[in-house]
Amino acid sequence: MGIMRLVIGLATLAFSTSLLAGTIYTWVDDSGVVHYSQQQPLNVDARKIYSEDMEPAKIGTYTPQKKAFTKVETELEKSAKIINEKDKQQAKDICESAKHSLSVLKTHSKLNQQNKETGESIAMTEEQRQAAIAENTERVSLFCQSK
Repeated sequence: MGIMRLVIGLATLAFSTSLLAGTIYTWVDDSGVVHYSQQQPLNVDARKIYSEDMEPAKIGTYTPQKKAFTKVETELEKSAKIINEKDKQQAKDICESAKHSLSVLKTHSKLNQQNKETGESIAMTEEQRQAAIAENTERVSLFCQSK
């Protein structure tokens, strides 16, 4: 009879879900961070939740979705579009000038440029040279279109 009570007691204990469940406290601090704890925090208004009431999280990975990219047209692109449509000769001239400038910028590392206000010749920095290369590359792509 004592063994039967022990077996029933152990079976009840083993199959009891309320013993496996725990109390969890959750609260948000002043910085907006959510906290979870099994001990009730002091001087904080914490909400009591029970582990058996919580839904388990889905297991797996999150695949980020590619955001749609909206291209904004620059001023140079707008003017290139107008020039390409209305004045083919001007577009051709700009194309040839940009190709020549690009060739010079890429083959020479020590260049001078003339100051527009004083007319003085000033050495071009590497940053200025790289910016000029980028600008002329864009002009070539915009004005040297074979149609």
